[in-house]
Amino acid sequence: MARPRTFDEAQVLRAVRDQFWNKGYAATSMDDLMQATGLGKGSLYGAFGDKHQLFLKVFDTYCVNSLESVKKMLEGPDAGALERLRQHLLGIATASAAPANRRGCLLGRGTAELASQDAQVADRALETFRGLEDAFVRCLEQARTHGDLAAHADPRKLGAMLLAVQRGLEAVGKAGMDEASLRGMVETAFEHLPVPAKRRR
Repeated sequence: MARPRTFDEAQVLRAVRDQFWNKGYAATSMDDLMQATGLGKGSLYGAFGDKHQLFLKVFDTYCVNSLESVKKMLEGPDAGALERLRQHLLGIATASAAPANRRGCLLGRGTAELASQDAQVADRALETFRGLEDAFVRCLEQARTHGDLAAHADPRKLGAMLLAVQRGLEAVGKAGMDEASLRGMVETAFEHLPVPAKRRR
């Protein structure tokens, strides 16, 4: 008969997540995970599987939670949809410039390190990126309905472009680019969105 677990699974997985997040996948050893969680190798393997399985578990949870957070943040009426999206990206610009956030997000870090060689990570990352793009597209469709975007605007193409802006903010923010420059990128992208002629006056 299996013995009941004597540890908090959620707490252990947070510790595992932060270890991968701080050091990356390759640089994290099982000894690192044991030290971070306070559990022995047998307990980790028995509860969660090997290092790769542990990473996939925390990566998947991170992706799900991140996407749900963005979708919730962007929810709202048609009026103000474009401004919600703008404020969301400005918030990312500010966060990306903060020294405490130089590690970036786990989605970006995991994708950069593993997607080219790990199909499971690549598939999960792509699914998340598509989900983010869909959330952006929804806002842009609402903005077009409300008249904040021109009738001929293509929300799908614009959503893909803004997703690229979002991912780029993190990349250059990690390199140390200042907040004003990052926020300027967002403002420039929004200044060039197609808007009805009456709103340009």
